[in-house]
Amino acid sequence: MKIMIPSITIAATLALVCASPVALAKEHEEKELSASDVPAAVQKAVEAEAKGGTVVRWEKEGKNYEAVIEKDGKQTGVEVNAKGKIVSRHDESNEHKEKGEKE
Repeated sequence: MKIMIPSITIAATLALVCASPVALAKEHEEKELSASDVPAAVQKAVEAEAKGGTVVRWEKEGKNYEAVIEKDGKQTGVEVNAKGKIVSRHDESNEHKEKGEKE
């Protein structure tokens, strides 16, 4: 009995530690979407953000949506939650460099 409790504790800890990277990877998985799959509130927020630019692609990242907006030859990723609130903005060319992709 004395050996069983620490063994269970160690096993549970290892299971949680090993599962964490998998959960984080799934959270950042990107899934391409068509505009028809994006909620209206998200589309409206992105249209206001684009201000004359063009949405070149939609993605789903975890619970949020990302629109890639092209304007003046530059691509910007805009992350928006399901309620239409902008969560973050980033230069899309930097993201591709980090992933080792060619532009």
